[in-house]
Amino acid sequence: MQPSEQPFTELPAALVEEMLLRSDEVGQQLLTSLESLRSSREDYRRQLEQSGILAIDNELPVVETPTTCGVDGSYAVERLLSTDLAAAAAVAVEGITPPSETRYWEAPHHKVIVEAEPHQMETNSALRGVTMSMELELAEQAPHDVVFIDNSLTTPAIYLNQAFSSAGDAPDLAVSNQLRQSAESALRSYQRILSSNRSDHAWVGAPKYTSNREIGFQLNWPREYDDRGLLTLIMRAGEYTRPRQLQPPKAPWHIGVESLGKSNQAQLRSLADQVTSRISDIHVMYYRPNPWMPALRLETCLSVVSNQSQLARLLGAVKHQCGTPGIMEPFPLYLADRMVKNLPRAIPAFRQVATSRVSEQYSGSIDDVFHGLHGYRTEGGP
Repeated sequence: MQPSEQPFTELPAALVEEMLLRSDEVGQQLLTSLESLRSSREDYRRQLEQSGILAIDNELPVVETPTTCGVDGSYAVERLLSTDLAAAAAVAVEGITPPSETRYWEAPHHKVIVEAEPHQMETNSALRGVTMSMELELAEQAPHDVVFIDNSLTTPAIYLNQAFSSAGDAPDLAVSNQLRQSAESALRSYQRILSSNRSDHAWVGAPKYTSNREIGFQLNWPREYDDRGLLTLIMRAGEYTRPRQLQPPKAPWHIGVESLGKSNQAQLRSLADQVTSRISDIHVMYYRPNPWMPALRLETCLSVVSNQSQLARLLGAVKHQCGTPGIMEPFPLYLADRMVKNLPRAIPAFRQVATSRVSEQYSGSIDDVFHGLHGYRTEGGP
């Protein structure tokens, strides 16, 4: 039996008992909330219909099923006694190919880095920025008609801003140097994704979660219900909400590039300003392609949603990639997510390879290698 199948093995019995009691109380709270939603569902449905927000996909123009791919990334930092082992990867995976098309990619495309870093607080933030840079570059370069990104389209702005600051605070980190080298191409890719001025190409963010409530705010729905959860209960298969502008932030969007050095400062500043100005053009919609799917939040730029044929192509791509019950997101995003989630689990194997190489060539005591490359965290049992 795997450790994940025995979650309570090493926990004190009293702690488990208290958690189970608390879980029962939480379950009762959730039941009360669901019953309240069920009783009000028809009222919310009627309100949504009368607002003119709802539309149905079969009223859009008929278009050919587009080709798709999904992009996702992950990073991990393993704290060793003498150093940090930092790794990041991004993958782009082709979706189910339409019958009329041939495959673009026989295998997933990827970018990866693995670095040994000194112990510094900035490593995580800088590494997350490197991961986001790799995702943006893969997404922008993909030759597919519709490219799904496993994040909100605003997430790169947040992560890159934090990462650029961290790179300035820790300039000697290898991941900071990687970030400085990729900053211009990442911002350029981001700017093109937000512009999306090609009639045959669209990028769409498909975040699993967001705190934004564009529809709930307009219709004065209770704040404790997010748009996606409530719309899943009241939307029918084939329905989508008419695109609307992204909820504005409390403070203006900003990507600081001043800490990246002065060699291409003017170019970086120009690209960052273009990106932040384009973010206001992001439009949001929710779409429920099939009865077994929840409502999906889709974010894309104005040029896509203002063209009925492009909008039909986007929703057609989502529907074509959501044909399997049990997979709660477009198929290429599901594959990409499954792949990158394994990166943190693979770090111990990378560490073992590095340890073996050091052990073979180190001229001192093998104890130095064992202690220096030993992880801080308690190792799990068999």
